Amino acid sequence: MAWTQADLDALKAAYASGTLRVRFSDGKEVTYPTGDDLLRRIGIVAGELAAASAGKLAPIGRFATFRRG
Repeated sequence: MAWTQADLDALKAAYASGTLRVRFSDGKEVTYPTGDDLLRRIGIVAGELAAASAGKLAPIGRFATFRRG
């Protein structure tokens, strides 16, 4: 799915109001199980939109690193 700024705005509005149900600009409606899931989706969409505007692909995962001291 190609995300739009309107989709991100809808996600943020739902999170701010404490609602877990989001209706997107294409009419699709999604209910997230928890606020954490909704917040995670906001981060994913924001990252993809930022990467698209910068002209590069968004990372799909990150790996933790550590060092022994």
